[in-house]
Amino acid sequence: MKFENLRVVVTGASRYFGRALAVGFAHLGAEVYVSARTVEAAERTRTEVMGSARDRIHAFGCDLSRPAEIREFAACVGEHTDRVDLLVNNGARWLDGMDLEAASDAEIVETIESTAGGTVLMVKHFLPLLRGSLRPDIVNMVAVRDAEGASAAAGAAHEAFWAAKSAQAGFADILSRRLRPSGVRVFSLFPPDFSTSDPRFAEWDGSNPDGIAPDEKLTTQALFECIVYAVEQPRDCFIRSFHFEPR
Repeated sequence: MKFENLRVVVTGASRYFGRALAVGFAHLGAEVYVSARTVEAAERTRTEVMGSARDRIHAFGCDLSRPAEIREFAACVGEHTDRVDLLVNNGARWLDGMDLEAASDAEIVETIESTAGGTVLMVKHFLPLLRGSLRPDIVNMVAVRDAEGASAAAGAAHEAFWAAKSAQAGFADILSRRLRPSGVRVFSLFPPDFSTSDPRFAEWDGSNPDGIAPDEKLTTQALFECIVYAVEQPRDCFIRSFHFEPR
């Protein structure tokens, strides 16, 4: 229970890495407030968790492309707790395709709004709760946009998705500089294509829940451990980003 009393908010927590984050932090003792596009999707994450960790997950619906829902999500979390210690901006709208003209205008706008605009608004509306913490951290899951610009998975993404991720990375960079004097740490993860195998909510005991061979893809647990490592550092340690190399 190393994170007992830690208050964590995770967006995009209905599946894959977001769900793994919720499970991992809950098993370590944190109170976790998760969102997905619908409350039903977020609730599935909570109900499928094993043991007492289930009671430490709280589910909310929040479409990140809709500012009113972000404001409501922050207000609802504020009714449950007087602070947030860790905000994880994981949610993003994926848009397939290599043809700019193939996607509708609405799809393009929603992709950019949910990833870039959603990240900005999540930080804006959760800052009051973060400032109530003695150990406030913000994590941005920039994912496929690495320092060289691409990964295998991102190659299939639409240009609007690339635009949104680039905006998210730029926002995280300036946010880190501007919030540092107030003690709010901001860091981002830039992994290549990684395994999204579902650990099925097994206890995170240091084993490899994805069953991935050592010479294959980076695992969700490895990424989770990077976040845990950063959060545990002394408050005078500011880690700006984690950049991962593909094997």
